[in-house]
Amino acid sequence: MSPAVQRAIGANPWIWHSPVTDEALAQVLPRLAEWGFDCAELPLEQPGDWRPATVAGLLGDHGLTPAAVAAVMPPGRDLVRADSSVVRHTQAYLRQCVDAAALIGAPVVAGPVYSAVGRTWRMDEAERTAAYEQWRENIAPVVAHAAEAGVRIAVEPLNRYETSLFNTVAQTVRAMDALPARTIGVALDTYHQNIEERSLPDAVRRAEGRIAHVQVCANDRGAPGDDHLDWVGFLDALDDEGHRGPLCIESFTAHNETIAVAASIWRPLAPSQDALATRGLAFLREVQRRPASSSARPV
Repeated sequence: MSPAVQRAIGANPWIWHSPVTDEALAQVLPRLAEWGFDCAELPLEQPGDWRPATVAGLLGDHGLTPAAVAAVMPPGRDLVRADSSVVRHTQAYLRQCVDAAALIGAPVVAGPVYSAVGRTWRMDEAERTAAYEQWRENIAPVVAHAAEAGVRIAVEPLNRYETSLFNTVAQTVRAMDALPARTIGVALDTYHQNIEERSLPDAVRRAEGRIAHVQVCANDRGAPGDDHLDWVGFLDALDDEGHRGPLCIESFTAHNETIAVAASIWRPLAPSQDALATRGLAFLREVQRRPASSSARPV
C-alpha cells in the first residue's frame, strides 16, 4: 500500500493565551517550532492585537508558516438578523482579518463568519432559507475582498449550543452554494462535527470541493488521540477528497477567565497546556504514518 498523505500540523495559541498578542506570540511561536510544529493558526480577536509585520517576522525566524487567521465572533458581530450598522461593522472586521492574512501570507480566514457565538434562535424551513439568503448577500462583499487579496474564506459550522444557523457541513455547503468555491469553503472542526454529524468521514465527504481549513482536537477539546474519534476514517476521507492542507490543533486554556467561560472550559483537558499540544502533535504524526485507506486505528 502507498503511504497516506502527510499533512503539516499546526497549533492555535489559544491553547495558552487570550487575547493573542505580539507578546504572546513571541513566547509561543518559538516553542511550537522547537516541538516540531509546521505552522500556526492565528486568532485575531480585535484588530491591532498583533501586528502583521511583527508576526510575519516571528514566523519566518522560526521556520513556521501561517495556516490561517481565525476570525472571532463575539456578541455584536453578526451578518444575519442584525441592524445594518452591526452588519457593516462585522464586514469591516472581516475585511481586516483578510488584510492581516494577506500581509502574513496566510491562505485562509476561518471561523463562524455569520453570527455571534452563543446566539441562537428557532427557525422553520422558510426562515432558515431567508437567513441563508441574507447571509450570502452580506458575506459577498467580504468574499470579493478576499478574492482580490488571494485569501479564501472558510466558514465553520458550530454545534447546536453555540449557534442555530450553521450546525452541519451540509447546511454550510447549502448556504454557500451560489458563492464561488475558489474563494469560500468550509472549515471543518472535529469538536463540532463530533457533536452534530453522525460520521466524521461522511461529514468530510459532504464538503466535497469546499474544504478550506481543518481544525482538530479531541471530543472534549483535549489532545487529538485522547478520545474516541475515528481519526483514520477522518484522514482517509480527507485523502479521498484531495484536501492536502494542514491539521491545526485548536483548544483553550481553563486558566484564562474570559476564554474559559466563552468556550465552557471548566477543567484542565490535559496534564498541562504544553502536554495538550505535544501529545496531539505526536498522535497526529503517528496516525499519518498509516498506509492509505487503512481501517485499523494506531494504538
